[in-house]
Amino acid sequence: MARKREFDVDQAVDRAMDVFWRRGYAATSLQDLTSALGIGSGSLYAAFGSKEKLYGLALARYTSRNAAQLVAELESAKEVRPALRAVLMAMAEADLCDPDRGCMTVNAATERADDPDTAAHVSATLKLVESTIAGALERAQVRGELTADKNPAELARLLTTFIQGLRVMGKARAGREFVESAVDAAMRTLD
Repeated sequence: MARKREFDVDQAVDRAMDVFWRRGYAATSLQDLTSALGIGSGSLYAAFGSKEKLYGLALARYTSRNAAQLVAELESAKEVRPALRAVLMAMAEADLCDPDRGCMTVNAATERADDPDTAAHVSATLKLVESTIAGALERAQVRGELTADKNPAELARLLTTFIQGLRVMGKARAGREFVESAVDAAMRTLD
């Protein structure tokens, strides 16, 4: 008979997410994970199968939370420009407050680009971001916030790419003045 699990799996994934986010996949040891989760290696393997599978769960947790915030902000926005600027500045602010962590999606894309599961997950997340922005810009165009000569799909692709660069610059400690200026320039593409 299998023993009853004596730890909260969701809480363990959250803790693992923090470790992987701060240290990266390669620099995170099994000891780092078991210490952070407060469990033994046997329990970790029994619950998650492997470090790699736990990483996948942690990355999925991170991207679903962050994507959900972006989707909620942009889909509920009465005016797209201020909502989009607020989303961009919130990302920049997160990086300014804790540049060591940066964005876990960017970290995953750069560290584990050769892992098919990670690459697929990052790609799906970026497509969700792009489609959410495109949808918001299409609604803005219908409401007259965006001129008819603008292509929402192209702008969404540009802004999705900009977001990833913004996150990299945050990790590179570009500073508040730099990121605010960059966000202002990105917002001017909507003029």
